Amino acid sequence: MESELKISSQMLKGILEGCILIVISRETVYGYEMNKKLQAFGFSPLSEGTIYPLLLKLQNKGLIESEQRLSPDGPKRKYFSLSDTGQVECERFIQQWRILRHSVDQLIEGGGSCDEGTNS
Repeated sequence: MESELKISSQMLKGILEGCILIVISRETVYGYEMNKKLQAFGFSPLSEGTIYPLLLKLQNKGLIESEQRLSPDGPKRKYFSLSDTGQVECERFIQQWRILRHSVDQLIEGGGSCDEGTNS
């Protein structure tokens, strides 16, 4: 089995906002750097058409803030940090994820494979 699983975009969309908040809670990052940090934790590379709209959505919700900073490599970069509201949402996401993960793990461990109950 591959070390980097391809997760359906629909499933990923449901958790990606929370994962982005977790990364930003640890340090201020810019968009491309966010993608690299997520990849370091086993996520597949995300397109700019995925990551930047999510960052904008989180900013519009007041969960993250941004500021332009000079870059040693060229044009200014937009760095993102967590707002106070974002910190609360990040903690809420972690609590909800732990509950969901536990429930799904229980379901999987208690049932075996997906085809055991099907009629042939």
